[in-house]
Amino acid sequence: QVQLVESGGGSVQAGGSLRLSCAASAYTGRTYCMGWFRQAPGKEREGVASIGRDGTTRYADSAKGRFTISQDNAKNILYLQMNSLKPEDTAMYYCAADVAPVHPATMVVVADGCVYKNWGQGTQVTVSS
Repeated sequence: QVQLVESGGGSVQAGGSLRLSCAASAYTGRTYCMGWFRQAPGKEREGVASIGRDGTTRYADSAKGRFTISQDNAKNILYLQMNSLKPEDTAMYYCAADVAPVHPATMVVVADGCVYKNWGQGTQVTVSS
């Protein structure tokens, strides 16, 4: 079982940058898919970026060219570097993995052949204009 803990959110002005981190309590490496999702008030949770079991990275159209997902396998940390932030990027950002959670899954999202059922608590990103 793996527990995920996000950090790095905050408030920035449009055009600024933030780096989100997701610390996993156990090795995830290339064994599991891992991804970043976000949810704005009144909207559904949406995928932002992911790393597949084979290392393939995928990005939502809204994130392409601005966000970069990466993984430090030695430290069991997933990152999301976000540049050129826009007010529409404002949301709660969640780290997720397709590995059994410590507690029963509260949400399951199937995307790109991965079943994301293990979620962190989220970190808030607010971008002001």
